[in-house]
Amino acid sequence: MRTGERLSPRLTYGVVFLLLLAVEICIAVFVHDRFIRPYVGDILVVGTLYAFVRVLFPSGLPWLPAGVTGFALLVEAGQAFGLVDLLGLGHIPFFRVLLGSTFDWADMVCYLIGGGLVLAGEKRIRRKRPVRGPLPRFERKSFHVPHR
Repeated sequence: MRTGERLSPRLTYGVVFLLLLAVEICIAVFVHDRFIRPYVGDILVVGTLYAFVRVLFPSGLPWLPAGVTGFALLVEAGQAFGLVDLLGLGHIPFFRVLLGSTFDWADMVCYLIGGGLVLAGEKRIRRKRPVRGPLPRFERKSFHVPHR
């Protein structure tokens, strides 16, 4: 890679995803406190999910930060109704961790904070991108058909 050359968005978001996932795993395995694990971990979940989805859609979608945040909120709301048990997955520890089993309003606030941070980060990144010139304009051309 030459100096000043950028990584592709897919690769960049892939690296960000792997780093955030590693942090999330470290928090889950090694941190047993009353702040980092319950709050910072939940804030990072939205960024981790967002980075993963951006690997799949590297050019981004305007509604994606809201969509990922909404997904996290829906999963948390599902915990209030025992979603993991309703799906018949409550006996599998992996799904109890993935989908959660205890609803908490503080988690909802953390997901909203995480979504706000993702949105702020994306706006900052977009401001720093160089403008490559105007988009081509597609104008409607009129066709004249001569009469015979």
